[in-house]
Amino acid sequence: MGAVITALATMGAVVALGWFLARRRVLGERAAPVLARVVFAVATPALLLTTVAHADLHLLLSRQAVVTWTSTVAVALVAVLVLRFALRRPAADITVGTLASSYVNAGNVGLPLAVYLLDDAVAVVPTLLFQLLVLAPIAFAVLDRGSRSGSVLRRTLSNPIIVGTLLGLVLAALPWSLPEVVYEPFRLVGAAAAPLALLTFGMALAVPRTVDSAAPRADLTLAVSLRALVHPLLAWGLGTALGLPPQALLAVVAMAALPTAQNVLVYAMQYRHGEALARDAGLVTTVLCVPVLLVVAATLG
Repeated sequence: MGAVITALATMGAVVALGWFLARRRVLGERAAPVLARVVFAVATPALLLTTVAHADLHLLLSRQAVVTWTSTVAVALVAVLVLRFALRRPAADITVGTLASSYVNAGNVGLPLAVYLLDDAVAVVPTLLFQLLVLAPIAFAVLDRGSRSGSVLRRTLSNPIIVGTLLGLVLAALPWSLPEVVYEPFRLVGAAAAPLALLTFGMALAVPRTVDSAAPRADLTLAVSLRALVHPLLAWGLGTALGLPPQALLAVVAMAALPTAQNVLVYAMQYRHGEALARDAGLVTTVLCVPVLLVVAATLG
């Protein structure tokens, strides 16, 4: 339980630093979009390439992965249906709202949480790969179609995050391994992804809020409810029904209880849609995940 608090407190400190830098305008008024671009186009692809390249792909066939994927798909579908038919949002806003509801912070929170709470860093791999290979490509295809012309497939495959993930999968599937020295430059650049994403998040929170810049209440309520409550409960129910052992059940529920990823805000800023929702959902679910994860650890740990 102490590990959960330590991981979340560390994240909070970096977010607070970003907020302070933005309020003091230490890096200038355009720093947040520039940092978001660096995270999106450089640091995150490098991090994903090295992480996926060293992952055990057999995890993709486990019951743990089935629970993760099924629960995530269910949450995403609920978000899409409510946003489309009840709230009648346009496609781009539906996409960002769905990501805010289902795309968890598997990198910045999930990896340290898996190490400290579960003593197994690979526990985050099913969540990470599903988000990168399914959720992200679909989201980018919709957002790209709404903002530019040309082939959706070509634009999707040219996305830096997808390219980094696919290269990592190719390297992981090879019958031989590249020398570790080849990965060192990617590790060095990728190490900047988490702190820069958190700094960007903190800087976005420092922007003065107006009525126009606030997230729609209904959209935010939906995203927070699905992210903080529905997803972990659904993962617990599916995991219990499939007879997962205690450690595996703890892993899938803890991953499902993670807050909305800061990368959702990066994507929203990149495509200039749903920035307020991504920002507010990230903040609220990060605060709520503290008591949720403490309950999960105390109940299943």
